[in-house]
Amino acid sequence: MPSYVGSDETTLHYDVVGCNGEPIILLAGGAARHPSYLGDLAGLSKSRQLIVAHLRGVGRSRMPVAEEHGSYWNQADDIERLRMHLGLDRVVVVAHSAGTRLAIAYAAQFTKSLSRMVLITPPATYLVGEASDVEVLSQKRRGDLVFESAFAALAAGPRVTDDAGYNAWQQQTAPAGYAQWGAKEQAHAQIGNWSLAAAKAYFSFSPPTNFALRLEDISAPVLVLAGAEDSLTGLAPVVALADLFPSGVAEVIERSGHYPWVEQPQAFRRAIDAFLED
Repeated sequence: MPSYVGSDETTLHYDVVGCNGEPIILLAGGAARHPSYLGDLAGLSKSRQLIVAHLRGVGRSRMPVAEEHGSYWNQADDIERLRMHLGLDRVVVVAHSAGTRLAIAYAAQFTKSLSRMVLITPPATYLVGEASDVEVLSQKRRGDLVFESAFAALAAGPRVTDDAGYNAWQQQTAPAGYAQWGAKEQAHAQIGNWSLAAAKAYFSFSPPTNFALRLEDISAPVLVLAGAEDSLTGLAPVVALADLFPSGVAEVIERSGHYPWVEQPQAFRRAIDAFLED
């Protein structure tokens, strides 16, 4: 597995998926979920080379000695070192869910290194004033006992102290992340374990208070992809996030929850391909 040296001289790892086309650095969410759940983003690796980072404490990359090195704000420096390791003048970054926090932190700190960025179903209420509409979206599935059980587990929180308990809780809540809970969705939910320690480290250091304002300086094009039925991040705040970037645009994937490349792969590819090829 290829590797590079992180900001504190730690050896960090990444996967290479696909061998042709422009390289893309791909960041998983979770937070701290193994990136295997991303697959190749509905076949994107056939036209692009995906550089799939193993973030701190996930997969082959070890936890940092100092917890703050594992925060999404500080891991931005790791991504910059990965860009330089790859020999790229500027880089395309594609990120999902909690991984978008790292992508945005990278864009804010290394603006000139960013070519363009895709944010897939990002959490956004920490940056925008738009109120969450999660409750409104979740109402559409009231009466579905599987969904209601998942949403109850989300509201209760993990309340665990080890990886086994944390992963069990993630499986309890998994149905809430999809618009439908069929065989395809159930199989996907089983892919990629979470690291509790890495998840805690991810949020161990707060970004500057002017974080949102710094996004005004990001000149690179930004695509924000929202799931029309995403009961995890909502819809309205995700769409509003695009307005924080000078060249930001939002696109909504209909009949999709939090994982559009799994739920609506054709619509997902149409959106991301058009943006990357523009």
